[in-house]
Amino acid sequence: MTGGTVVVLGKTGRNFAAGMSGGLAYVLDTDATFQLRCNLELVDLDKVEEEEEDIMTLRIMIQQHQRHTNSQLAREVLADFDNLLPKFVKVFPRDYKRVLASMKEKAIAKVIEAVHARQADEQEEIALEEKDAFEEIKKPVNVSEK
Repeated sequence: MTGGTVVVLGKTGRNFAAGMSGGLAYVLDTDATFQLRCNLELVDLDKVEEEEEDIMTLRIMIQQHQRHTNSQLAREVLADFDNLLPKFVKVFPRDYKRVLASMKEKAIAKVIEAVHARQADEQEEIALEEKDAFEEIKKPVNVSEK
């Protein structure tokens, strides 16, 4: 697998994820034996229940599968989703994980840079306003008596 996202509700064969360089796989591991059938050379196995985005993606994909195929298994999984959630494993290629983390860090750095630039602009504007106000205070006041 080099990209995309897949949800596996049934059993996998042995050597799952061999050569997996991209994409994500969510595997329902009801009997806790998936790790024995997975090739762990290039991937990490993460918990799904810790990431809200993973949970939402998983639920939506199973709902779409059920809607398009009328799958009884998908219906059963959705009916007991909260209890089955801890049994899902996220298969995440390490290199892909690093690339995504790097992209996320760069995006965060850009946001921080933009915030700092905006703050600098605001501080400059405030300084100019203060200078203008101070210059206004320094002007002599003409008081005319009648």
